Amino acid sequence: MRTAVIFLSAILVMCLLAPFSTSQQPSPPGWGLGIDYPQEDEDEPFKLSNRGTVIVSFFVNNEELLPITIDFTYEVPFEGEFDGPESETIGAGNNKTFSLTIMDIEVGDFSAEVTEEFSILGTLVARGSVPQPIPDSREGVGQLQIPTIHSLSATLSEPVGPMNSGSEMTLTLEVKNLGNVVDRVGSVEVSDNCPLLTTDNGLDSLTTKDISIGAQIQASLIVTASQSHPQRNCDIEVTVSSNGATNSGGSEMSEDNVRVSVEPPPANQEDQESPGENEGIVEEVVSSNLPFPGVLPIVSIILLASMKRRSNF
Repeated sequence: MRTAVIFLSAILVMCLLAPFSTSQQPSPPGWGLGIDYPQEDEDEPFKLSNRGTVIVSFFVNNEELLPITIDFTYEVPFEGEFDGPESETIGAGNNKTFSLTIMDIEVGDFSAEVTEEFSILGTLVARGSVPQPIPDSREGVGQLQIPTIHSLSATLSEPVGPMNSGSEMTLTLEVKNLGNVVDRVGSVEVSDNCPLLTTDNGLDSLTTKDISIGAQIQASLIVTASQSHPQRNCDIEVTVSSNGATNSGGSEMSEDNVRVSVEPPPANQEDQESPGENEGIVEEVVSSNLPFPGVLPIVSIILLASMKRRSNF
């Protein structure tokens, strides 16, 4: 009786330990595909550059006893292109890393910080030299993020013609938002190479207006040449900075310049008259303060002179 109890107890213990022993057995060797995520966080997106490119590193580990051949296919968002390996062989017990280049994404066509999913699919097509009739695939997925682009374009209007010394001219500056986020002009700088030329602060109004994506704003710049300004060609340059880029720690600037010709003022019409127009006509006026003697004294003087002359003969 005692022997039977011991035997039954042993069978019961073996039955209880059997599932536990089975769960501790290692899984059969296989292969896997993975992506090297930013900061080793699969929820962290890959950020595209301003040129719409990014390089994604991924790997295949082969824990099998034979080499394996893997074919790769890719899915890329934002109408982008890609360049990655099509098929690779990974040796038994090896881990091999590859690069996928995602490119030609027009980041300016999408709103800033938008994310979409990309995928890398690996399909085992052969073990050793033996093709595999049953597909065996692994997939890695990640997120692509559109960057924030601050890009302002400044265009200064051309002068309609030269300006005279002592006069002023109005130029128009247009600023367009070529980025993918609402922006604003952070600062405006105006410079020229003529010391007797001055400009007003009319462009400062640009710093108070938001510029929507693809929109543009304008402001006027008044240029004044002093009365003593010599004849000269003056180069005027305007530089604007992006307020958004400055706040994010960057520096996005745009500039444009025009040439303004300064000429002397037109001469007065009176000064342009020829000084020889009245030559040949000379008028001489002789005046005297003596009283006019009258006709009778003159006649008497003539008669006396005549009588005196006869007496001499």
